[in-house]
Amino acid sequence: MTLSNRVLKGSVVPPRLPDPRSGLVLDTHELSRRAGQLLEVTRVAEAPADLGIEVIGVPPGSPVDLDLRLESVVEGVLVTGTAVVRLRGVCARCLDEISDTEEIDLQELFCYPGKELDDAEAMHVEGELIDLEPVLRDAVVLDLPFTPLCRPDCAGLCPTCGANLNEDPAHSHDEPIDPRWADLKGWNEPTNETKDKE
Repeated sequence: MTLSNRVLKGSVVPPRLPDPRSGLVLDTHELSRRAGQLLEVTRVAEAPADLGIEVIGVPPGSPVDLDLRLESVVEGVLVTGTAVVRLRGVCARCLDEISDTEEIDLQELFCYPGKELDDAEAMHVEGELIDLEPVLRDAVVLDLPFTPLCRPDCAGLCPTCGANLNEDPAHSHDEPIDPRWADLKGWNEPTNETKDKE
């Protein structure tokens, strides 16, 4: 069952169309459903919420620079291009803030109604609109590092006191005493009684 023919208690429910005011929604009207037509789109859109993982992601509302090529093919509209996003997060080793930009490659076929592929997860043209948000979300999340680092040789934090080892590479602590032998710590040091005997 496709979005265009959902049935609810005997009545056909029209699909929920993407919001044309969103910068991530593209209008394909100029392609006129003729194979071979081409449309180039360059725009800046706002990043949607929850575009990332727990430790790094794209801040909501930050600019997403889109440089896209829409090609009309027999099955639908092929979208290819790039999206440049701003990343913000924390280093997995030292917990310093990270900010960077990333260029993400995008490629997706949006099928016309009635031209659906056998793929249940295929994207669709809704009316004459294409919603890039799910495609962008998948591409960004898959491209993010699982353990982001502020730099490749990040030394992290001291496991004893939490000091940033990048700021003080010579940081060290005295060798800890095994608690099982802690009572013997002072056995070799002279006490007051032994000093008096001498």
